[in-house]
Amino acid sequence: MTREVVDNDKRRFLTQTATVVGAVGAGLASIPFIQSMKPSAKAEALGAPVEVDISKLEPGQLVRVLWRGKPVWVLKRPEETLATLPKLTGQLLDPKSEQSVQPDSSRNPHRSIRPEVFVALGVCTHLGCSPLYRPEVAPADLGSDWLGGFFCPCHGSRFDLAGRVYKGVPAPSNLEIPPYYYMSDTRIAIGSGEAG
Repeated sequence: MTREVVDNDKRRFLTQTATVVGAVGAGLASIPFIQSMKPSAKAEALGAPVEVDISKLEPGQLVRVLWRGKPVWVLKRPEETLATLPKLTGQLLDPKSEQSVQPDSSRNPHRSIRPEVFVALGVCTHLGCSPLYRPEVAPADLGSDWLGGFFCPCHGSRFDLAGRVYKGVPAPSNLEIPPYYYMSDTRIAIGSGEAG
C-alpha cells in the first residue's frame, strides 16, 4: 500500500488563491448590477444644484445657466438700478411679491439675498417663453417709463429688474426665484436653499 504525502502548505495556498480570485470575480461581476441602480446622468442633472462663479460679473452683466432644464439668470445689478426699483411700485401688479414663488431669503424689495445679485428663472409666467434682458432706459419700443428690465417678445409681458411683473400684461405673476445660497463671496449654488 502506497501512502501519499499531503502537502498542507500547497493545499492552503491553492485554497486561499481560489478564494481571492473568486471574490475578485464576484466583485467585478456585480459592478454592472450596482451601476444599474444609480440614477442616470440625465436624472442627476435634473435635480442637482448648479454652481455659478460670480467673481467676474460686471455691473449690468447677465449670465445664463441651466437648472432642471430651465434657464436661470444671474444678473449683477448696478447701484443706480437698485435705486429705481421703488419708483416702479405703482406700475407693478405684485410689487411686494406676496403672490410670487420665491424662497424666504428673497422676500424683500429687491427679491434677492444680496441686493446687487439677482437670480431668477428666465421663464415668463404667462406661457413659458424666455424674456429678453433689456437694461436700457426709455427705449423707443418700450416707452419713456421703461427703467430697464425683462421683456417677453412672445406676448409682450414686462418685468422690472427685480423680476416683478407690470400691470396690464398677460403674465399673471412675478418671475420665479429658485432656491439658492452663497457658497462663498464669489460662488452661488442654484437649486438648494441652504448650505449643507
